[in-house]
Amino acid sequence: MAIAGTYPMLYAFFDDAGQLRRDAMLRQVEAAVAAGASGIAMLGLGTEAGKLTRAEKHELVGWVKTGLGERLPLAVTLSDPTIPEMKESARLAAAHGAAWLILQPPRPPIAEAELMRFFGAVADAVDLPVALQNAPEFLGVGLSQANLIAINRSHPNISIVKAESNALNVARLIEALEGRMAVFNGRAGLELTDNFRAGVDGMIPGMETIDRQVAIERAMRAGDEAEAERLYREILPAIVFAMQGIEHLVLYGKRLAALRLGIAPSGRRIPSDTPSALGEAILDRFAADLGPLPA
Repeated sequence: MAIAGTYPMLYAFFDDAGQLRRDAMLRQVEAAVAAGASGIAMLGLGTEAGKLTRAEKHELVGWVKTGLGERLPLAVTLSDPTIPEMKESARLAAAHGAAWLILQPPRPPIAEAELMRFFGAVADAVDLPVALQNAPEFLGVGLSQANLIAINRSHPNISIVKAESNALNVARLIEALEGRMAVFNGRAGLELTDNFRAGVDGMIPGMETIDRQVAIERAMRAGDEAEAERLYREILPAIVFAMQGIEHLVLYGKRLAALRLGIAPSGRRIPSDTPSALGEAILDRFAADLGPLPA
């Protein structure tokens, strides 16, 4: 399976008591399928995985895979603090039918040599393609380009890099890897068209603009850069507003997704900020301009 395309990262929606909402997860799945996404990603920074228990993470994977079926491939992010725990999560995700995994480094940060051992041990536990979330900008730790190449040689199923960087850095990474590993980028789709010019295999944006993100990818791959740029201008204000940091994204990006999905906004799970009146007014304007997400 060639791993490429646009994979929206699902948000975790909570009810007023702080419990996960299955209906909201399934509505996101249907929107992604209807929008023509290449796949679905979950349990990353946008899913607020750090606020979820291990049991909740495993339950969410089951919910999403049951709703998704075989319609699209599912990428599951793992963020466990120890090798045995991440191995267990990897095997459970594989048993649920995940198509590939994204491994986050443990926190607090560890040295690169130890991080390579950590990632390699988990990758060896499953017969699935594995991505490494190489995002020192947000996680405080990552692997050098040389060590990415080295770990791919030692563990060939570690075949994807999930970056969270600007288009220029991503272009340098792609050049250094020389086709050994696929490269995805995130950051909610900032510099989206330039990421495709840089040569990314795919993007992992948020759900709030998934319809336009898919259309932009298709236009770029078809060589219609003018249409891609036109569509990008439609969503750029919302992306810039949402992507002011991870906490801001899961507050306002998720709220915009709810408006466009036609579902109730998420309840809070502490720690969580409260949206301001101005923030809500801005989101109302974005939602009106962009219209509803497909059902």
